[in-house]
Amino acid sequence: MATILTHALIPVALTVMAGRQHISWHLCFWGCVASILPDADVIAFQLGIPYQDILGHRGFTHSFVFSFMVGLLGAMARRYFQAKGLTIFLFLCVSVASHALLDALTNGGLGVALAWPIDDSRYFLPWQVIEVSPIGLKNFLTARGADVLYSELRLVWLPVLASVLVVVVARLAWAWQREMARSRIDKGW
Repeated sequence: MATILTHALIPVALTVMAGRQHISWHLCFWGCVASILPDADVIAFQLGIPYQDILGHRGFTHSFVFSFMVGLLGAMARRYFQAKGLTIFLFLCVSVASHALLDALTNGGLGVALAWPIDDSRYFLPWQVIEVSPIGLKNFLTARGADVLYSELRLVWLPVLASVLVVVVARLAWAWQREMARSRIDKGW
């Protein structure tokens, strides 16, 4: 799995790119929670549920159907989020689905049950480039944990932050251009 920091990066990046007029920081916080929610399935280890079981780690909570269900629940609570239902639905769906896709990019584990309940098979994406994160803080605070962070920094954080920068600069340039056009109209040019 990718680290919870990297999972939470996606909703934060989407919030910055969309702008606060579309996604509030309140909704962003819940998007971050939703982005790490699929890993609640690690409790299966404590309950004796085998990893490969659909209730095990990277099982149904990592499916697109689960993403849809979380998005739908969020949209039903639109008064709480004080946003448009479609915005909430899409934002939470993407936040949860990004978790499964990031995990499918890792080089360890049994894969991700993306297509559950249609197909219980576990899948990886064709590029398994992210170092899989060890489970548990004790296991993470090792040289292997540092390798995972370096992998995520190179392959996820830098491209995502570059994308955010491009979108923010484009938005600022667009706003500046509109302001200049208004200024010319006000001056009668």
